[in-house]
Amino acid sequence: MSVLGIDEITYGVEDLPACAHFFADWGLAKVSERPDEVVLETLNGCRVVLAAIDKPGLPPAIEAGSTLREVVWGVESAADLDLYRQRIANDPGYIEADGRIGCTDPNGMAIRLQVTRKRPLSLECSGHNTWEVKGRINKPAPVYERATPIEVGHVVFFVTDVNACEAFYHERFGFQASDRYPDRGAFLRTAEEGGHHDLFMLQLPAPRAGLNHVAFTVRDVHEVFGGGMHISRCGWATEIGPGRHPVSSAFFWYFKNPAGALVEYYADEDQLTAEWQPRNFEPGPTVFAEWAIAGGIDGNTRRQHNVAAPQGKFLTDKPNAAAKA
Repeated sequence: MSVLGIDEITYGVEDLPACAHFFADWGLAKVSERPDEVVLETLNGCRVVLAAIDKPGLPPAIEAGSTLREVVWGVESAADLDLYRQRIANDPGYIEADGRIGCTDPNGMAIRLQVTRKRPLSLECSGHNTWEVKGRINKPAPVYERATPIEVGHVVFFVTDVNACEAFYHERFGFQASDRYPDRGAFLRTAEEGGHHDLFMLQLPAPRAGLNHVAFTVRDVHEVFGGGMHISRCGWATEIGPGRHPVSSAFFWYFKNPAGALVEYYADEDQLTAEWQPRNFEPGPTVFAEWAIAGGIDGNTRRQHNVAAPQGKFLTDKPNAAAKA
C-alpha cells in the first residue's frame, strides 16, 4: 500500500482568464470551463483546477492572494483508501465525499486521497549517450518547440514546522525521506521506490505557511529547454533557469505563475530505492543549483535575455568590414 503520486491540484486565483491563458501556454489541455472554474490536464490525466478565489466550497487558503488550495493524492485501490481512512479519520478537517477522503495537514493545507484517475502512459523519450552507455544510436536528440507536461511531479511548500509536517506524511501515508536540511527542509517521496521527491517542505528562518512552487514533469532535458523557450516567447517571466539541482540531479526552469508563486518544468531526477540513505545538507545557493541562468533564455534569440542574436549563419561568421562601410 502506498500513495502513487499527485492526481490533482486546485488553485484559488484572482485573475481566472490570465491563469487559464498561462496554463494553456504551459502545455496543458483544457477539459472544461465555467465562469468560476477552468479544469486542465496533463498527458496522463493529472488535473489542474483553476477556481475563482471566492468560489464557494474552496478549502481555506494558507496565505493571502492566489495560491494552491488543495492537493489530491492518488492511491491504487479502494482497499488502500479504506486503510488510509482509518489513519486520518480523527485528524483536523476530516472529510469524505465524492469518492475522496481528506483532512488538513499540520501546515493548514487541504489534502485529499482518491483512487487514481491518471491514465497509464507510454512515451518515446530521448536516450542519452555517455562514455559507457550508448542510449541513442543512429537517432538525433529531439528539439522541442514547446512542452506538453506529463504530470504534476511535486509540490513545494513553506511550512511553520517542518519536523511535524514530515512526521505527519510519514505516519499517515508512508512517505519516505530522501534528503533533508536538518530542522529546515524535508524532501519526501511517496514510496520507497520512486523519484527523488513528490513533496518538499521548507521552514524559513521566520516560519510561515505558503506555496513555493508546483513542478511539472517533462520527458527529458531537451523538453525543459524547449518548453521554457516557448513560455519565454509567450511573454511570461522567468524566475530562474534553466539550471540543474545538485540534490536531486534534475534539470529545471522556473517561471512566475499568475496562479500563485512559481511553476517549474523539470526532468532527469534521481530514482531511489529502499537502500537509499537520506543525506543532510546545509541550505545555500550552490546546494540549490549546480548552475543556473538568471533571467532565463530568450525564446527568439536562443540566448540570454538582452544578449544580441547571432548575425551570421554560423557562430564563427564575422561581420564584414566592407559591408559595414
